[in-house]
Formats: sequence, structure tokens, C-alpha cells
Amino acid sequence: MSNNILTTFLAETKPTQVLWALQDKASEDWVVLDSPSFENTEVMPLWSSANLAQQHCIDEWSNYVPCEISLADWFEFWLEDLNEDGVIVGINWQGDEEYLEMELSDFTQALAEIESLK
Repeated sequence: MSNNILTTFLAETKPTQVLWALQDKASEDWVVLDSPSFENTEVMPLWSSANLAQQHCIDEWSNYVPCEISLADWFEFWLEDLNEDGVIVGINWQGDEEYLEMELSDFTQALAEIESLK
């Protein structure tokens, strides 16, 4: 199942060159939560489309909105900050039942393979 999640994510991200995360409208904080799989680890959920991200703007995330992150920005700004904070990523997060968590280095390597050099 996890390979399918990543394969789908990469296929949907390749043409747009954009990732989606949730950002608080007021504070501009991003959604980062405790990993369900790894103790003392935080995970940042990412989605391949605004629609998938929008589905999670409910309950405790109702003040958040989907925000796009270009792959160029991901490599230039996000990678170093998340790495320093020891944050991993959750791919096309669907809640407690269905998620794929990846180390930042593995995820970034997969992304590098689909980033278009324009």
C-alpha cells in the first residue's frame, strides 16, 4: 500500500511541481503533528492536490487552509528547516487509518526524480 501512496503522490505532483500543506490563516503556522508511528517524532502532512488537503480543514484544523509549496521552494527553503527540526513527512495523509510516513531524505530523493529542470 505505501508504494501506491507514494507513486500516486509523485504522479500527481510531477505535472504541477507543487506540494500542498495546511497553514493557519491567522498565525501562518503550518500543521505539524505527533507521528502515530514514531515516538518523539513530528510529522508534516503533505498532499498532492489542494482538494485532498482541503478535506482535512475540519475540527482542530478548521482554521487552516491549503497552501502550495513549489518544489523549488521545498528544496531551497523547507528541506533544511525540517531536517534541523527532525520532522518527517506524511504523504497524502488520510487520517489515522491510511498514511505513509517517510524520512525527509527518502522523500526528497523521490521528489528530485520528478522535479523538472526548467
